[in-house]
Amino acid sequence: MADALVRVVIVDDHSIFRSGLRADLDASIGVVGEAADTASAVEVIEQSRPDVVLLDVHLPAGPGAASAPEAAGGEAVIRAAGPVVPATRFLALSVSDAAEDVVRVIRAGARGYITKGSSGAEVSRAVHAVADGDAVFSPRLAGFVLDAFGAAVGETAATSDELDRLSAREQEVMRLIARGYAYKEVAAELFISMKTVETHVSAVLRKLQLSSRYELTAWASARRLL
Repeated sequence: MADALVRVVIVDDHSIFRSGLRADLDASIGVVGEAADTASAVEVIEQSRPDVVLLDVHLPAGPGAASAPEAAGGEAVIRAAGPVVPATRFLALSVSDAAEDVVRVIRAGARGYITKGSSGAEVSRAVHAVADGDAVFSPRLAGFVLDAFGAAVGETAATSDELDRLSAREQEVMRLIARGYAYKEVAAELFISMKTVETHVSAVLRKLQLSSRYELTAWASARRLL
């Protein structure tokens, strides 16, 4: 989706932040809707069916919504709208860097989490990466996700034996992908083509008997390889 306009909905309860973010996103991103609470967010997302939703993790439920805690917050938006718009991806953008917030919204189904300290260019790159199917995390937040999901992958062999299955280049690609780099970023970092990155990732997953980059991230975290 690198050459196409990425359609985005911004969900945040501060109108001045929504306006500033809209102005800071690059021209390859089109904002097709905004919302300030979970109820209106679900409605806007289901109507506009964007490629990516940028949403805060702390949101009010909104007028007419249930008052229960599970009716509020970014994770409530994902759980309600996600099944209706399966092609839409969710990227958390929050001032919070608390581990519980990061883990909660990722468990709900967000494909990434970046902080509001990010520049407009950084947010734009993250939007494109998530639209392309990659996972994106602010560097200091990735560890929370790795710690939370690391237990999901069993350690069936010694780390050194597992790494011996990978070539030196495959190990480089593995570490970058596990840290949340997009394929394009890995290609630029290692001066190789996107196709070569894809080939290496496929080989790494096959050799380590993993099924996705999320399992790869958990695997690498559990072995303290990041």
